[in-house]
Amino acid sequence: MAEASMAKKRKTAVKKKASKASYDYIVVFVVILLVLFGIVMIFSSSYYDAMTSEKFNNDMLYFVKKQFRNGLFGLVGMFFMTNFNYRYLRRFTLPVYVVGCILLILLIPFGTVANGQKRWLWGFQPSEIVKITTTLFLAHFICLHKDYLKDFTGFIKCLSIVAIPCAMIAITNFSSALLLALIGGTILFAAGFDMKYFAYVSGPVVGAGILAILLPGLGSSNSGGYRLGRIQIWLDPFSDPTDKGYQIIQGLFAVASGGMFGLGLGQSRQKTFLPEAYNDIIFAIISEELGMLGAALIILLFAILVWRGIKIAMNAQDQFGSLVATGITAQIAFQSIINIAVTTNTIPNTGQPLPFVSYGGTSLAIAMSMMGILLNISKFQKGIE
Repeated sequence: MAEASMAKKRKTAVKKKASKASYDYIVVFVVILLVLFGIVMIFSSSYYDAMTSEKFNNDMLYFVKKQFRNGLFGLVGMFFMTNFNYRYLRRFTLPVYVVGCILLILLIPFGTVANGQKRWLWGFQPSEIVKITTTLFLAHFICLHKDYLKDFTGFIKCLSIVAIPCAMIAITNFSSALLLALIGGTILFAAGFDMKYFAYVSGPVVGAGILAILLPGLGSSNSGGYRLGRIQIWLDPFSDPTDKGYQIIQGLFAVASGGMFGLGLGQSRQKTFLPEAYNDIIFAIISEELGMLGAALIILLFAILVWRGIKIAMNAQDQFGSLVATGITAQIAFQSIINIAVTTNTIPNTGQPLPFVSYGGTSLAIAMSMMGILLNISKFQKGIE
């Protein structure tokens, strides 16, 4: 009788926990806030170019309308993935991974060159899709082969899942390949592989990265050392202030002129000089108009998002959910750090958008859909069925 009573109490406790199951609404709030803020800043940084160019139909709301549409697509994707049990994603991880790799192969002959790199294929960016497909398949593969965690051979097999798309992306877009490598490395670390395995492969990986930088013409639209040139300009942007160093210099002017409190929303002067200020370099306009305080607030919002992502990963009900949440959180963390570091010329120009804020269709829709997966994982925490 006592055992039956205890079993009944445990059942009741589980039901109570299940009734309290809910999504992480802090994540929802921060994502929506960043998207809305991004739309405001895109208007502020783009209206001058849009209304003075026939290319954009002299419509000052040209980019705002498109970003609002992109946000709606992203919201649909986020809502769908929030209500789609993440465990069922395991059934599709291999097919979507293969499709992603095929898209990267097609990007080489059919992709569109922009700013010296091939990113676009038929109106979307395959690299944005591959980041999440690789995350899902790698997490599934590790869960399927837990015995691989015990030896170096298993580590290499898991690493190859990241290395294959990384190698293909590096041909056309080195920065996205670097970001994917960071995401994959974070997942492997979180899975529990021995740290010495990372040390074993670090030399060849660094060597391959240096080779990709030094190899003339790799993935570029010219015959020179495109990536090496970027590093040289990063070290001394004033060596070519009217061409290759122009965007860096104007971005630094924008950051510096903002001061502590900024010039005011819509009052940026550098947006008339910065090419595509509404895109990857938008953090410079944020710093100019809202100052250090506004820039710090945006960084704080990303820090909160990363914190919640880590918490969701740590409390996930199973290893698959934990690793997927880790990969998604790592992407947001590394991508935002890279974007801000590029804007402040801390690292060479890489061309990564600021998540949820920069103008872009594929990046925004995929990022919001990823947040939907993260939210679904947050609903199924330890002790909650």
